[in-house]
Amino acid sequence: MNASSNTPSTQDTPGRTQQASPSACPLSACIIAFNEADRIGDCIASLAFCDEVVVVDSHSTDATAQIARDLGARVIQRPFDGFRSQKQFAIEQAAHDWVLCLDADERVSDALRTSIETERATAFGDAAGYRFARLSEYFGKFLRHGNAYPDRVLRLFDRRRGGWRGTREVHEAASVDGPVRTIGGDLIHYPYRSLEQQLLKTQRYARMMAEHDFARGKRATLTGLVLSPAWRFWRGYLLRGGFRDGWHGLVYAYVRANYVRQKTIMLWMLQNGQPVSGPDR
Repeated sequence: MNASSNTPSTQDTPGRTQQASPSACPLSACIIAFNEADRIGDCIASLAFCDEVVVVDSHSTDATAQIARDLGARVIQRPFDGFRSQKQFAIEQAAHDWVLCLDADERVSDALRTSIETERATAFGDAAGYRFARLSEYFGKFLRHGNAYPDRVLRLFDRRRGGWRGTREVHEAASVDGPVRTIGGDLIHYPYRSLEQQLLKTQRYARMMAEHDFARGKRATLTGLVLSPAWRFWRGYLLRGGFRDGWHGLVYAYVRANYVRQKTIMLWMLQNGQPVSGPDR
């Protein structure tokens, strides 16, 4: 990826201003994207109830940026320097303090939209943020059990009271100071285009997490190396009912357990002075 940058490499690119219903509490939708031409349109379409859509694009080489502009989003191009940093940058560019954060492979379901609009009608009351379930599609089936669901995420919040804080750039999570409410409806997630993409993605995330853990002093143990992957599998597949999703749940549980195995092995290698990636990373 490109080197870190605190400012966008190009000026904000205005598209058609997206008009939403008049509201006493305006809402900005913030999306980060890279080469998502096949998915960015559906993502933006699900956000038609927001007062604006901001897309921070990491210099896509496909038509992502142009599609977003054509759909009325304001597009800012910025070199990628981490998922957390990119998302924090995005909310800082929003015109409004209440923000709804999505990745390009996510969509707001009708039920979730209704829940958001209900809360918005009261100017979000005394809440600092809202969390809701994320429902992931996995090779033709939505996973409704195991470690995959409900996978509640905090994505709607008042940026004056929080944001994408901390130093971890992968598996990032927003946090706020104040009450967090849980609302109904699912954030629909289409995370993988193929099994190969999932395997490559999880390996990349495993490396990033191992490097993060190593930098903050965490160390792997032989016991963890053996038991942690097995525990991840059995917890998700048996204890949390992943088996109820059929073969999709079985494959998902195996791949997630392998992620834990890769992360632990990489941490072990790092603490023993061994490289975990090549110079061309």
